[in-house]
Amino acid sequence: MNERYILVIDQSTSGTKALIVDQQGSVVARKTGSHKQIYPQSGWVEHDPIEIYESVKAAINAIAESNQKIIDKVKALTITNQRETVIVWDKQTGEPVYNAIVWQCRRTASMCTFLKDKGYEEKVHSKTGLTIDPYFSATKVKWILDHISGVRERAENGGLLLGTIDSWLLWKLTKGDVHATDVTNASRTLLFNINSLKWDDELLEIFDIPKSMLPEVRFSDDIYGFIQDSELLIPKIPISGVIGDSQAALFAQRCFHKGTAKATFGTGTSVMVFTEELADTKDGLVTSIAWGLNGEVKYALEGIIHTTGDIIKWMKDDLTLFDDFDEAESLAAMLEDNGGVYLVPAFVGLGAPYWSPNTRAGITGISRNTNKSHIIRAGLESIVYQVKDVIQLIYQDTNVAVKELKVDGGATSNAFLMQFLSDVLGIKVIVSNVSELSALGSAYLGGIGMKLWDSIEEINQLRNEQHIFEPKMNQETREQFYSEWKHAIHSLLI
Repeated sequence: MNERYILVIDQSTSGTKALIVDQQGSVVARKTGSHKQIYPQSGWVEHDPIEIYESVKAAINAIAESNQKIIDKVKALTITNQRETVIVWDKQTGEPVYNAIVWQCRRTASMCTFLKDKGYEEKVHSKTGLTIDPYFSATKVKWILDHISGVRERAENGGLLLGTIDSWLLWKLTKGDVHATDVTNASRTLLFNINSLKWDDELLEIFDIPKSMLPEVRFSDDIYGFIQDSELLIPKIPISGVIGDSQAALFAQRCFHKGTAKATFGTGTSVMVFTEELADTKDGLVTSIAWGLNGEVKYALEGIIHTTGDIIKWMKDDLTLFDDFDEAESLAAMLEDNGGVYLVPAFVGLGAPYWSPNTRAGITGISRNTNKSHIIRAGLESIVYQVKDVIQLIYQDTNVAVKELKVDGGATSNAFLMQFLSDVLGIKVIVSNVSELSALGSAYLGGIGMKLWDSIEEINQLRNEQHIFEPKMNQETREQFYSEWKHAIHSLLI
């Protein structure tokens, strides 16, 4: 009778979800909507900030209308969001001065090269845990200030604000009362010092961004403010549980102990390892804040693999080796092994730990006995070997050993792939049966902030549907397969 609920906004690159989560940690309602992807020219990606907020309002009102019996029992709204995407808007009118520049956008590549050539890379990395790259927010803001007429002058006069998507939504939902962000989103901007937990004056000078534009930085479980938009069909509830989407998934996967890790499989794969304390690395992994909870922050390392799920899509759509993913799984599983065939998916070069941008994809070890099943199996196996490359790199750089890998995303439905992942890593692979992990992570943090749950320990006691794969391969075979993968890689390196 006293059930309480959390309303979650999950604002992603492709659209917006509104979800209601109960005190058992179950999603009891959801509404989704999309927004346009804007491509002004090759390599540029933008979103309309007004459209994004309208999609949020529409999702909130749709879920409120269809859940009228429980909407008054919703005690907080939480936000999880696409990370590095950034907006600049007018402090008085709330009008964006330009579209949101999306994390995928590469327009500032030459600017990043210039800053690296000036010798700033080591300093930026030591302060932020990141590398100077168009992926992150700072150069996007600088581009807006430098290229949109009159904007830099307005910013220097204190008339403009900046923020990632969470900041924009907070500002709009509270009718301009709150200009804030959480520590996880701040840690992806290239402007936030993850050692001091403050915006860094030296970084602001490097990127030439006025400090007056920046939001206040708070912990993920803080109460940020209250809903003020009268067009929303919900009570004026508090906002808590603000966190970037990848970190939210890490929290939802309950990676609360050093060395626990999650991998999210999509077009590429994000491997994130909870390190608890700050761990430095210089080999292409990035250090971020995992979350801010109970007045302190925890840290994580992240490795991005560009091509994983896209390998399966390429084999299906471009090579037409199979008609559906179930067929791919059965064809791969019918073989005892890969027959010595290795597929190296260097479609856009090789990242960590090889860093060879000019290397191109190749298939090695083909013999007259090779058939399409060997190619399919080699493609699936390449996903696993790339994950192992990243996890080994984390261990080499930091001595943090991954004890188990929690996984989510489309490719996790492939049982052959998941078993092979467990075999090659030599650890448990735990597949989540819940698809909305980022939303759940945000709900958990907001729920702790609002005292719906008392602690991480209580979150750990909530229902957690999952399937576990355990390694069956012996150590000698595991090492042989991985050695052959490394040989295939080195045979193609340029």
